[in-house]
Amino acid sequence: MAAPAVEGAAVVALRSVMLRVRKAAERSGNIADRVRVVAVSKTKPVSLIRQVYEAGHRRFGENYVQEILEKAPQVCLSVCLFHSVSLSLRVFWACACFVNEESNKEIPPLMVILDNMNYLLANEVGIPAGVPNMAMIEGVDNEKMANQLDRVVSSLGRNPLKVCVQVNTSGEASKSGIDPSGCVELVKHVRLHCPNLEFSGLMTIGMPDYSSTPENFKTLSNCRTEVCKALGMVEEQCELSMGMSGDFELAIEMGSTNVRVGSTIFGPREYPKKQSN
Repeated sequence: MAAPAVEGAAVVALRSVMLRVRKAAERSGNIADRVRVVAVSKTKPVSLIRQVYEAGHRRFGENYVQEILEKAPQVCLSVCLFHSVSLSLRVFWACACFVNEESNKEIPPLMVILDNMNYLLANEVGIPAGVPNMAMIEGVDNEKMANQLDRVVSSLGRNPLKVCVQVNTSGEASKSGIDPSGCVELVKHVRLHCPNLEFSGLMTIGMPDYSSTPENFKTLSNCRTEVCKALGMVEEQCELSMGMSGDFELAIEMGSTNVRVGSTIFGPREYPKKQSN
């Protein structure tokens, strides 16, 4: 009998994260299966993504448009060609199927989140329309962006696309997101004037000082309460995307349904060294 394969460090780290997620959910009386973990593979090779995928994980993230466009054809075997449409945005979810090349049968989908945390506020990026089952875009923080995205989705002739509104809960000028005071009106705009978009929830990025994030998370939770009251929604229908490697357990305890975990799973980022002139 062959010896069992030794799991790589990323797979071991993923299992540890999933256990911590479960315990955090239990501490807060939540159901762990309702918390999505996005493994953010920024700067990491496709080989590592495959290891974690083969271990059973299905949700991955990238921070740069360039990386998702380079990695997607290598990872999402059923998607090799992209027809791009131009849109200014910072975060999007995409869902693309893997295909087993031997049987040509689809296996469960890979969820991809693209989250530009370096604040490329005005860059024009391409949405891969070649991914027909794109699931969600996070990062909508103004009416102009919502309107533009609505037109793009309409031009693709697809079903309404789920979106999350990004809220700047820390008040930092360097961070994207609408001010909490304008959150309700932006959500109303999406619901009433963007027929090709489906409002799904709220997203925020907490302050690097993790001792400050409880207030950031509490602010986003309060925004959800106000949005749901104004729109007649039950809170379970409005997702909270908050929490990263340094604070995802606290975020879950405070109601997060989506956490973005990168370096804790894949290790420190590996940025190319700048060449000297």
